[in-house]
Amino acid sequence: MPASVDSTGLQTTFDVARVRADFPALHQRIYDGRPLVYLDNAATTQKPQVVIERIRDFYMRENANIHRGVHYLSQLASDAYDEARRLVADFIGAPDPSQVIFTRGTTESINLVAATYGRRHVGEGDEIVLSAMEHHSNIVPWQLLCEEKGARLRVVPVDERGVLDLEALERSLTERTRLVAIAHVSNALGTVNPVREIIRMAHARGIPVLVDGAQAIQHLEVNVAELDCDFYCFSGHKMYGPTGIGILYGKAELLEAMPPYQGGGDMIERVTFERTTFNRLPYKFEAGTPHIAGAIGLGAAVAYLNGLGRAAVAHYEDELLRYATERLQDVPGLRLIGTAPHKVSVLSFVIDGVHPYDAGTLLDQMGIAVRTGHHCAQPLMDRLGLPGTIRASLALYNTREEIDALVEALHRVVRMLR
Repeated sequence: MPASVDSTGLQTTFDVARVRADFPALHQRIYDGRPLVYLDNAATTQKPQVVIERIRDFYMRENANIHRGVHYLSQLASDAYDEARRLVADFIGAPDPSQVIFTRGTTESINLVAATYGRRHVGEGDEIVLSAMEHHSNIVPWQLLCEEKGARLRVVPVDERGVLDLEALERSLTERTRLVAIAHVSNALGTVNPVREIIRMAHARGIPVLVDGAQAIQHLEVNVAELDCDFYCFSGHKMYGPTGIGILYGKAELLEAMPPYQGGGDMIERVTFERTTFNRLPYKFEAGTPHIAGAIGLGAAVAYLNGLGRAAVAHYEDELLRYATERLQDVPGLRLIGTAPHKVSVLSFVIDGVHPYDAGTLLDQMGIAVRTGHHCAQPLMDRLGLPGTIRASLALYNTREEIDALVEALHRVVRMLR
């Protein structure tokens, strides 16, 4: 379908063929000339040409360190880096760009909060509330903090569909709760958690909330000010940007009160051997030379998504998820894992008599890239009584024809292994 453009210049219908032309990696052939069918987008997304070219152009024409040089290239690099921060702030509805901290990704963002806010506010006997569907990156930093402080984790259960028990969550909030850390979207199941309601519930008791948005930012329109979350984290590589770059958003009053995460470089205002004073936000949390090209590439990815129109992308992905869900029912012995009524385009499943790793290996030989295993969510797999699943995760460039290819390949896998 050809794209139309509204008065703001944004695309209002979705032309997947045109979009696919923007992603060079999708057009390669592997294994005796088989076309690549890339369905591992929850692990990382492919990159559009504009992002690749923007990173290349930076290294070819603007490469210099930022904020400390008066020469021409340093000024260009600094401007591009700062503009990327402004683009991200607008993209997530942050009230001010200074509340957007560049990190290496979601994992470092969570560790930063645990090491600064957590160490200052969590003590012996205190509690941190998580859900049973969290990624390891939103479990282990809090475990380490609890071990250090003598605190404990409280885990909110999920049902067989992968839906969070909100009543249990509310019961978990006590006078000892110091933080709720919750996934916006489950990477293993695709479940979309009602984070707005969770935040309201926690704030009614004066409890701050960190939202792990690694699997949400590429599918949902996120406005941190409207959510009223205290912290929001995500990674660039899951939203068509570079690896090694991510975001921590925080409310200004919290970030101002938090101690630095690391020392050195741009996070200082003045250093003497007796005392150091720290830079203003956001630089207080960006020690050393940052991933300048990564930040600029992330800004290009944000501009690309804005140009497509977030509502059009979301509608297309929802339709693709519905189609894939229906088509997978045709595979003998296949059972979907994660059937929440509100989810994004992640399809986890098992097949009777077929080990996920064996299925993933055979699918790969047919040119189809999926993820198999526990998806860095071992406690969730334990809750569901599974060693792991096969996960096909869809993105804005996937097609119905690719879903058909997956289903046909799964039929072949069943015939070969059962």
